Amino acid sequence: QVQLAEYGGGLVQAGDSLTLSCAASARALSKYSMAWFRQAPGEGREFVGGIVWNDGSTRYAYSVNGRFTISRDWAKFTLYLQMNNLQSEDTAVYYCAATEGYIQTTAEWYLYWGQGTQVTVSS
Repeated sequence: QVQLAEYGGGLVQAGDSLTLSCAASARALSKYSMAWFRQAPGEGREFVGGIVWNDGSTRYAYSVNGRFTISRDWAKFTLYLQMNNLQSEDTAVYYCAATEGYIQTTAEWYLYWGQGTQVTVSS
């Protein structure tokens, strides 16, 4: 069982940066991959990027590649999403999620979810 809690959302201007955090309750995360998804109003959950907890390998959606960076802190059991050059189309509720095994790009593969944190980018 993995409990996840996101922090760090807010209102920013276009071009700004923001870092989201996701604290995990589990202490045995080596068998999991963790990912960030986002959901804009009226849309489904979109894969943003993911990381294999054990080796740190990452995968990103094309729309954020080069602007967003995912990392994790072993000691703090925390996942991060560094977002640079934010644009209005990045406005969404951002969720972290965990799945066993390798990174998956569709939400149905993920068993564990946080409650989400709102990111709003004004232009």
